[in-house]
Formats: sequence, structure tokens, C-alpha cells
Amino acid sequence: MLTELSIRDFAIIDELSLTFNEGLTVLTGETGAGKSIIIDALQLLAGGRGSVEFVRHDTTKAEIEGLFSIDNKEHSIYNAGKEYGIEISDNMIVLQRTITSGGKSICRVNGKLVTLAILKEFGKTLIDIHSQHETQGLMEPDNHIDLLDLYDAEQISRAKFEYHKLYDRLQTLIKRHKELSENEQEMAHRLDLLTFQLDELEQANLEPNEDEILEEERKNLANFDRVHKSLQDSYNALYGEQKGIEWLSTALQALENNKHYDPFIAEKAEELANQFYMVEELSFDLRNYSDTLQHEPARLNEIETRLSEISRLKKKYGTTVNEIIEYTGKIQEEIEEITNKDSHLSKLQNQINETRQDTYLEAEQLHDIRAKAAKELTKEIHYELKDLYLEKAKFSIDFLTKEELESINDKSVPPLKLHKNGIDYVTFLISTNTGEPLKELSKIASGGELSRIMLALKKIFAKHQGVTSVIFDEVDTGVSGRVAQAIAEKIVHVSHQSQVLCITHLPQVAAMADTHNLIEKEEKKNRTITFVKELSKDEKIDELSRMITGAKLTDIAKEHANEMLELAATIKQSF
Repeated sequence: MLTELSIRDFAIIDELSLTFNEGLTVLTGETGAGKSIIIDALQLLAGGRGSVEFVRHDTTKAEIEGLFSIDNKEHSIYNAGKEYGIEISDNMIVLQRTITSGGKSICRVNGKLVTLAILKEFGKTLIDIHSQHETQGLMEPDNHIDLLDLYDAEQISRAKFEYHKLYDRLQTLIKRHKELSENEQEMAHRLDLLTFQLDELEQANLEPNEDEILEEERKNLANFDRVHKSLQDSYNALYGEQKGIEWLSTALQALENNKHYDPFIAEKAEELANQFYMVEELSFDLRNYSDTLQHEPARLNEIETRLSEISRLKKKYGTTVNEIIEYTGKIQEEIEEITNKDSHLSKLQNQINETRQDTYLEAEQLHDIRAKAAKELTKEIHYELKDLYLEKAKFSIDFLTKEELESINDKSVPPLKLHKNGIDYVTFLISTNTGEPLKELSKIASGGELSRIMLALKKIFAKHQGVTSVIFDEVDTGVSGRVAQAIAEKIVHVSHQSQVLCITHLPQVAAMADTHNLIEKEEKKNRTITFVKELSKDEKIDELSRMITGAKLTDIAKEHANEMLELAATIKQSF
């Protein structure tokens, strides 16, 4: 969840530091106090587009920093951290965004400089912002297939994995077929290049691990004098008149002459005899190995020349001799393919046809699983919409029909078009009134209906998406009465799956808050500044009264506000 948010010199915010809790946090305040500015700051933190207009007047830069705590070890943020080389320790991650007055945007994740695109990758796993006109994906048809796949992730992910294996193989075969069949001139140039490379490599006549073997031999030859001298010095110290072995022999003879007089001397005489023969044998080994060594400066020159040639080849064909040999094999295969292009094209086409057929079978199985999930999701959405007083609404998940797909495809290929998600093109459709046709979600006109539909979707998908913090920016606009109460209860349900921050003008929603923050602005030294205050229970009652009646507080309004808080507490206990 979002634990802390720090904003400095951003729009009308001079300096602001907020601490957030689990559950539902509500932000209220007069229009223009700066509520939406806080959401703008969070959008920038999540990788949104920046502007110099956000930099506070007469300052050099705007700074935003957010601290998030991640309790779930399976959260996708950890995969992002591994992918981009960013360490995430103590289950904490810090996103930072700086916008300078000159228009530069500086992004950091856990202190490491990153691009805006990388910041966005992290941000989308942590923050999900919804407003009446910006829903970050729920309303976009291109995202609907991913949402459907999330709904039954366990089964669909397994089917997608098997599909992707075949689909990737199919794309590789098609690409190779295209490369072989297109542009005769390029193929001729390619064949010339490969032939030249093969001739060069065959003339080199490389042996497996040759570079490693030669490096070891070069090391020995280059250090011949040191090795030879150490062997000679060691042997001369052991063998010869008045040397080590002679003194050992003298010591052994002294013990042997008197071993009959003392068992200890007999025991040590035997031990020393064993050591004497071992040292004597060792000295012979040193002498014999020294005799085998030959000083070969010519061989050293040969090795240097050969290693220089191998180094030149490594720069062109691989980092080791073994890699170069492997590359040689690939060249031979490709030359054979190009030389016998027609037969290889025929073979590739057969492989493409077989793989395409297998891929279609997997795609159809994936479609069947999706269709089943779509039925369950449709039922659940209808249930949620009914709770939000959209009893007459009809929701549908549309899959393009086989006939529609055939009409947009080339008749020379199989009728269903394969893509990265299979054969399915999914769109969420809805009709909110009897007699109206089903339309795409983004084409719904009523703001109040759009808010309720979005909440229904968000309540269902919050547990599947795994987003740390969900932010609602006045999604309750255009509703009142019993619908407002239903929306408030749905938002509370979402807060059970994710931390929720909600900007609202509805007292029904504010009454449900676990934490209620009031945003206000005031003038200081001829400058407008925004500040945030967490409200006590009595202050909550005053703020709810203001939201009910306007600026004037009355005893009746306060009584009504207190009743709303008590009712909200009862409702939350029943969840």
C-alpha cells in the first residue's frame, strides 16, 4: 500500500507530507482546495505525462516521492525489480519524480535513475487511478481480453502458456520462410558472406578448447626459467654431499644402531626410514621432471601467433573457440539451406502448416475456457450492477464471430486469424436502459451510469489485478440518494482487497472512511498553499454536516451526520 506521499513545489502545494493507512481513506474539501492536485501528483508518480505547468511559480523544480509497502512476496513488482536490476528490500519501494522548470523529467525507483517508461512499469503495478473520464484501462477495449484472462487466471494462464509455445514456434518458422523466399539478390549476398566466413573458419582448423589448452601451455613456456630453477634448487638442497638426504641418512643410521636398546628409538627409526625413502623418491621425481623440461622459444612464438589468430576470430565469431566451432556449424546449415532453397522452403511450409494446425487447436481450447469464464463474469457483473440500482442494465462480453474474422482475413490462409492472445477479440458491451442496443463501455453517455459500471468492474477485478493502491477521483459525480449509498458500500468492498484513496463530494462515501482527511487552502505571504488535516470524530461530523447542507452548520445537519457515521459503522461490521 501507499504508506507516505511527499509533495514539494507542485502547483499550489508548497510542501506537503501525507501518511496513509490501510482500508478506505477519504479526502474532502472545497472545490479548488487542491484535492485533484494530489491525484495529479500520484499520476505523475505512476509514470503519467508531466508538464512545466506543474512546477510551482518562482521555484526551480517540483518533487514527488511515494513510499509503498509490499507485503505480498508474489507481487509482480518483484519481477519488475529483477528485470530492471532494482533491489527491493524490507518489502519497501520508493518512487520519485522530479520535474524541472526547464521541462526535464527525472525518475527514480529505490534511488536508481530510470526512464519514464520504466517508472510507468512500476507505477502500474502499484497505483490504479480512476476518475469519471480516466479509468486507466477498464474502459479500453484493447484491455478487455487481459481483464477476462485475469478473471480465471489459473486455467487461462496454463492454456496461454501452451498456446504461446506453439505460436512463437510458428512465428519463427514463418520468419525463416520469408527470409528464404524473398529477395534473390540479398540471398546471393548472404551466401557470398557465409561462404567467405566458412572458408576463413575452415582454414583456421580450430580444435575444441584449443584456446584454453594453448593458454596453459603458453603460461608454462613463458615461465620456463622460474620453473626449471625451482626444480633444480629443490633437488640440489635434498641430494648430494652434506645435503638434506645425507643428513636424514645420518639421523636414520644413528637410530638404527641403537634401536635394540629402547622401544621408542625402534619406533622412531621405522618412522624416519619411511620418511627417508619418501623424500629420496621425491628428489628423484624432481630430477626426472626437470630433465624433461626443454626451453622452446620457437614453440612459444608459435603459440603466441596462434592465439593472436584465435583472438581475431573471436572478435568476429564468438567469445570462445567452442562458440566459434558452434557458429561454423550454423553457417554450414544456412549455406546448405540457401543452396537447396526450394527443398527447404517446401519443408518449412510443411512445418508451418503442421504447427499452424496445432496452434489453432490450442487457440480453440483457450477460446473455450475464455467463453466459460465470460459467462461467469457476466453473471457476477449483473449481480453487482443490480446492487448499484442498474437492474435493467445488460452486460455482455463480445467475441468476434468466425464469419467476422473470415471477412477480414486472407482467404489463402486458415479462416481464423492467430495473434498473441489466440483467436479471440474481446469487447465489454453494456446497455443501461431497456430497448437500447449494447454499446462499448467507453461510449456510455451518463456520468452516473459510467461511475457505477466502473465500480462494479473494479470490485470484481480488484482482487485479480493485485494493485497496491486504488484511487477514486470523484467517481461518484452525478449520483445521489440510494445510488450514492450503494456506491459508498462498493468502494468499501474494494478497500477490503486493496488500499483505497477516494476524493468525494458525497457524505455517504465520506461517512464510510476509515481515515478522513480534509484538504484546505489558505494565503500566506501573498501565496496560496494547500494543507491536509486528519479529522477526529467531532471534526468528521462537522465536515459531513458541511457536505450535507453547504457552508452553514446546523444542529439538524450534525445530528444527521452523526447518524450517517453510526450507520456506516454498522454496515462495515456486516461485511
